[in-house]
Amino acid sequence: MQLAEFLIGSIDSDGFLRSDMESVADDIAFSLGIECTVEELERILSIIHHLEPQGVGARNLRESLLLQLNLQPHDTPERQLAHRILESYFEEFAKKHYERLISRLGVSEDMFRAAVQEIQHLSPRPGSLYADDSSEVAPYIIPDFILDVRDGEFDLSLNSYNIPELKISRHYVDLIRNMASSEEQKSESDKEAMQYIKNKIDSAKWFMSAIKQRHDTLMRTMQTILEYQRDYFRDGDRSKLRPMILKDIADRTGLDVSTISRVVNSKYVQTQFGIILLKSLFSEAMQTKSGEEVSSYEIKNILEECIATENKRKPLTDEQLMDILNERGYCIARRTVAKYREMLDIPVARLRKQI
Repeated sequence: MQLAEFLIGSIDSDGFLRSDMESVADDIAFSLGIECTVEELERILSIIHHLEPQGVGARNLRESLLLQLNLQPHDTPERQLAHRILESYFEEFAKKHYERLISRLGVSEDMFRAAVQEIQHLSPRPGSLYADDSSEVAPYIIPDFILDVRDGEFDLSLNSYNIPELKISRHYVDLIRNMASSEEQKSESDKEAMQYIKNKIDSAKWFMSAIKQRHDTLMRTMQTILEYQRDYFRDGDRSKLRPMILKDIADRTGLDVSTISRVVNSKYVQTQFGIILLKSLFSEAMQTKSGEEVSSYEIKNILEECIATENKRKPLTDEQLMDILNERGYCIARRTVAKYREMLDIPVARLRKQI
């Protein structure tokens, strides 16, 4: 029971046992002072494999899917074929080499599609249903800037939520004035106290000045971004985003590029159409055949549109996507298409294929 509890405690939130048995055996010997063999742990793990949720305690995705499938009756040809695919052709299946698999298995396309659907009904993360997400704090974004539109004019302000107003305590200011104006002979300790308070007041003033300078830099940068992307901020239409890099804003503000980079990093602006990450407003410039500069966002939108409407049985390759963009007047290379596709978290054509 101690070994079983240790094994269960080693299962991650996805339901997988990521450590190899030799390492688990070493951990048990060190933590519990119990010597055990890999064979003994394998026997106990095989019992855990029959617990809920189905597929729990597997070492990898293939093993988990097989465990889930084996706990179901193999009473249909589709399930039998699904078991054969996972058992013998998992790599080809994961890479979606469907035509090759249909040929090797000697089955019809309809039968293969039915087997794939059986596999898709299984859970790739069996532990997710039981994972406690309460400890994971949902990200709550407090915007750094607030942008309102009043009577067609922009009203930009720095969000001062939860930021107290800084000021020097009157008590210490009056104290140092009284000590300075006193005509009595000051002792050495009084002079040291007076100098100490003066140093602290000077440090506080410097700190307040630095905070004000930071606020001025933030507002100056955001105001420049607003002027640069004025058309976009009116209605939030991403197609109106102009190509913009850090140097463009640095040149207009007179600040260093590294300063602009720090200002826009992890900063948000609240607009009438949502909260926007400042860094997402920056994009490379692409040139059309007519010589016009457009934002890379425009290219990404076209890529998303093409991939959304493609034939999923024959997805568009990066080469074909490049040809479509070139036909529309955008000068773009295949490797750039691949880069933008990856930035959009869209897999390659082979992995988008559906049977």
